[in-house]
Amino acid sequence: MPRPQKSFLGTALTVERTWILVDLDGQVLGRAASKIAKLLRGKDNPRFSPNADTGHFVIAMNANKVRFTGKKLDTKIYYHHTGYPGGMKEQTARERLQKDSEKLVLDTVWGMLPKNFLSRKILTKLKVYPGETHPHQAQKFEKVTL
Repeated sequence: MPRPQKSFLGTALTVERTWILVDLDGQVLGRAASKIAKLLRGKDNPRFSPNADTGHFVIAMNANKVRFTGKKLDTKIYYHHTGYPGGMKEQTARERLQKDSEKLVLDTVWGMLPKNFLSRKILTKLKVYPGETHPHQAQKFEKVTL
């Protein structure tokens, strides 16, 4: 009689976390964000478990050089409400990219993650920088092309 196979339940303690460097220069924002979300959750890892944080740390640099397809740079509008009457604010993608490109990438990756406590914890492992420099030189990171 064959032996029954045992299922592996991954936990945050059994996973080896690695640092991954991603260059967003010339990358399409949505496609890059979905791949970053996959790395953050750890779905590339055979020890992936949906109820545990099994992902990697991700350093995203050159956030201000990300690109949009089509006419989205001028036609895509981001809305935000302040909570006060008449407090609806809107920005085009071009304005948001110039003003705060790190927040643009963070919000896009946040949209690709499930909305629960675990994903809010996972999002803290994403470090986004507008240029080439970042303070994580001491980490032994591997560079990944998307």
